[in-house]
Amino acid sequence: MTVNFTLVGGPTAVLELDGVRIILDPTFDASQTYTGAGTEGTNGITKTTGPAIAADSIGRLDVALVSHDHHVDNLDVSGREVLRGVPTVFTTKEGAERLGQGAIGLADYEAGTVRLPGGREITVTGVPAHHGPEGVHQMAGPVVGFIVSGQNLPTVYVSGDNSSLDVVRDIKAHFPAIDLAVLFTGGAKFDEIAGGALLTLSNEDAVEATRILDPRLVVPVHAEGWAHFSQDAHQLRAAFEKARLNARIVVVEPGQTCALDV
Repeated sequence: MTVNFTLVGGPTAVLELDGVRIILDPTFDASQTYTGAGTEGTNGITKTTGPAIAADSIGRLDVALVSHDHHVDNLDVSGREVLRGVPTVFTTKEGAERLGQGAIGLADYEAGTVRLPGGREITVTGVPAHHGPEGVHQMAGPVVGFIVSGQNLPTVYVSGDNSSLDVVRDIKAHFPAIDLAVLFTGGAKFDEIAGGALLTLSNEDAVEATRILDPRLVVPVHAEGWAHFSQDAHQLRAAFEKARLNARIVVVEPGQTCALDV
């Protein structure tokens, strides 16, 4: 099956899966520096690039997957407005309470369903994500990843802001056959937080995560557009080439749509 994948920028992307349009972590604000809520523990978070596609140009959305609502680089002011027009929103348990409006909170390995025309369904399963190493991810707050699956559909893993390879191994044990892995990469870090501990996958860990998951294809997101990223997707592609995994990775440029055969 072909999955159409459009990168808006940062963590924000739209997947079209058999006619179902799914948005990941909506962020549509212009470039700016944020302080206050959503930036706790930092000296501010700087967005260096605005969205490559405006919110009003995105079109119909059926489902939103929000890895967490409490960090502004994963859900910003404009992104919250976008969510108001999405019929089904999945996020963390805590995030669902904060967002309201019928948002569905998923615990680890808890599943929800979305009904499709013709009586079909897709299943969205929450999976673990650790936003930093032990002792840091607890302070960073709950994050959820997702598995999207369904009859005659590819199985898609969306990592959310996960930095743990042990988490990846646990997900592989539960879902041994993953077709497409959307990995939040960029090696996000802040000097103020645990001496610059990695809060998302480094390029090296993204390579190892691919070896563990063994998906048909990997698409990196959340690797540009913010000042706290230490690596980018082009460096990641070079790391995949060095590891002889270059056939697995597709780097989508912001504003670009790629047809992924999975």
